[in-house]
Amino acid sequence: MKARWIRWAVFGIAGLMCAAPKSRAQDAAASAAAKPTMMAKDADPDWEVVTVKPGDPNDKRDRIDMNGRHAIVENEPVELILRFAYGVEKNQIAGLPDWAKTEIWSVDGVPNVEGKPAPEQFRALMRKLLAERFGVQLHHEQREMTVLALTVAKGGPKLEKSALDPSAPLSHKGSGSGGLEVHQFTNWSMTDLIPMLMLYTNRPVVDQTGLKGKYDFKLQWTRDDAPATAAATPDAPPGLFTAIQEQIGLKLEPTKAMADVLVIDRVERPGAN
Repeated sequence: MKARWIRWAVFGIAGLMCAAPKSRAQDAAASAAAKPTMMAKDADPDWEVVTVKPGDPNDKRDRIDMNGRHAIVENEPVELILRFAYGVEKNQIAGLPDWAKTEIWSVDGVPNVEGKPAPEQFRALMRKLLAERFGVQLHHEQREMTVLALTVAKGGPKLEKSALDPSAPLSHKGSGSGGLEVHQFTNWSMTDLIPMLMLYTNRPVVDQTGLKGKYDFKLQWTRDDAPATAAATPDAPPGLFTAIQEQIGLKLEPTKAMADVLVIDRVERPGAN
């Protein structure tokens, strides 16, 4: 399964041959400069400037990403932007016209508040983009559907309580190669975990664990679309569902439940910038 919107930064090793070695102070200063200042937690950003244009069907790149203060969408349909902005899956969107599922768009914009937006601030910006530039009007309905329920497995959770302040930002380090995924989560709640699980299962996920804290944990698994040679490796991790149960003491099971559905009342192609 392809997880959309998650981009892993891969940094090459460069500058090993230097005229003179940097001091530790220089290294620390460079590291601080490279780390962007985060937007104030209580900020509710809107757009300072944003451009929207049709995507390039010949360009195979597609992403929704933040590059410092720049919000970037490359070659994504409205449906994908909606899924990102509201944290839903395809079957949680009703009333969307066909063009909004197939026509691709690119966006480049800067928020009107200094600093790099946190994930929820980024999603809020995308919701405002949908309303302001695509004229999206919608309402929410609760409908019964098949979902994945995240529950505590027999034996209890295998999660380490985070030593960080609960108000501290969460962090995530992950890599995926050859169908194998390895991810380290720090200061994550179950509420934070649900959207990530939805990306990899492509199904709505509801939290029924009852766990309210922030946790540190590691997950590694073999994707369903991994090459047969990778999956057959003796030390290859199990699939995601088994990994969740064995490694963090939780489980995902299909069940019928009420889930939030976005009912699209209005959407239109954006006009010229």
